[in-house]
Amino acid sequence: MKHSYDKAKELTALYEISKLLGSSLNLKQNLHGVMRVLAEYLDMKRGTVSLRSDGEVSIIAAHGMTADEIKRGRYRLGEGIIGRVAKLGIPMMVPNVGEEPLFLNKTGARKEISKENIAFLCVPIKFKTDVLGVLSVDRLFEGKGISFEDDMRLLKIIAALIAQSAKLYKDVEKEREAILVEKENLRRELKGKYRIENMIGQSDRMQEVFETVHRIAPSRANILLFGESGTGKELVARAVHYMSSREKGPFIKFNCASIPEGLLESELFGHEKGAFTGAMFLRKGRFELADGGTVFLDEVGDLPVMLQPKILRVLQEKEFERVGGEKTIKVDIRLIAATSRNLEELVSTGRFREDLYYRLNVIPVYLPPLRERREDIGPLTEHFLRKYNEENGRTLALDAAVISIFHAYEWPGNVRELENAIERLVVMARGKTAAVSDLPVSMRDSSLKAKYGSQLKEALPTAIEDIEKTRILDALEKTAWNQAKAARLLGITARQIGYKMKKYSIRPARTLSP
Repeated sequence: MKHSYDKAKELTALYEISKLLGSSLNLKQNLHGVMRVLAEYLDMKRGTVSLRSDGEVSIIAAHGMTADEIKRGRYRLGEGIIGRVAKLGIPMMVPNVGEEPLFLNKTGARKEISKENIAFLCVPIKFKTDVLGVLSVDRLFEGKGISFEDDMRLLKIIAALIAQSAKLYKDVEKEREAILVEKENLRRELKGKYRIENMIGQSDRMQEVFETVHRIAPSRANILLFGESGTGKELVARAVHYMSSREKGPFIKFNCASIPEGLLESELFGHEKGAFTGAMFLRKGRFELADGGTVFLDEVGDLPVMLQPKILRVLQEKEFERVGGEKTIKVDIRLIAATSRNLEELVSTGRFREDLYYRLNVIPVYLPPLRERREDIGPLTEHFLRKYNEENGRTLALDAAVISIFHAYEWPGNVRELENAIERLVVMARGKTAAVSDLPVSMRDSSLKAKYGSQLKEALPTAIEDIEKTRILDALEKTAWNQAKAARLLGITARQIGYKMKKYSIRPARTLSP
């Protein structure tokens, strides 16, 4: 006698199974659904899917079993029916589990197998030649001489569908793991790159900055970095982030001066779909993206006054709403702000809120300009020269005169200007050694002014005195040494000309007697 069932149910079951397996990348959830379909449509009880991993086979999805029973469903390759199918890659069928010693009932789901008429059907889940796992079901029957040919045929079809889904899941998981490994490696690389020990600064001024960063990094306090443009404020902000407990969280930077005022609110707080013309999708803002990490607001002095209360609310309440939204969003962030402007002056003129200033300025850190820490010019020059030589495949050296100019130059653009100058030399210098002629004209002129400026400053008063003395002598000679007339000729008073004559030791020549 052949065990059979309605072909319409078979087709419906296959349709439902294929739909479930393509519904998402949650393999366990999908397979639980497949096992339920087998029970409801085809009367296949206690269906299980077991996958191979590290030399054993474990149940990952089942229907009609408790969590403890599923947990006990682990088999070594070759152990029991499931272990043999996983090892050999061939289907097996036990007509009556109560009479089969190889059937181990490790899950304990079949309470009295000797009294129940249970057939156990087991097929391999194979992708090409690889055995990924095993699909098994129970069949209840009455009497003997029953054939389960149709059941085995259908289970092989379903196992093939599961194999494709399982292979896709494994590939996705493998790619996800690779991305996580890459992300962790990148995080470590960034942490190493921005570690404070790797920042170049041997001067006392920078050592003070480094010591401050070490003390403030572990705290939750907001930080205000101030100093001229190009002094390394972002570098310090990153160092604080990667030395803090938030190092695994995001570091989101935002330049308040780089975005038009009309877009600032959307950029910082995000917007809902349809919030304004062009808002085609929901967009998360910088604060929401930085949840669990650090927000670095550069050039915070350029924040529009109308936006400042919302920034203050984020700092105080840790919450905000997206543009066009009503839902309040909570965030856990640390704020590091930076500015090259005088915030106290902006506060006094009403262009920056006083309460926001004090909320930002919990821990102020001043980054000195390069001209105030000239001891660092040498090490920085060596670092950037090595870096850009490696990038461009060169071995450029700097002439002693170039190094001398570097040390004398004022560097209005600070470290950033020094880095750009060296990169330009490495790219543009024709010889193996960069000469003064390879420097920009503005830098050469500035160097000449610095070198000869003091000499000119000393020489100028002497030159003026010589001119003044010559003019007085000339006026006196023209007026036969009449001081009153000479004074009128020069446009000064008689008293003033008398003072000048005394200052310059001007006396009339003595007339010799005949």
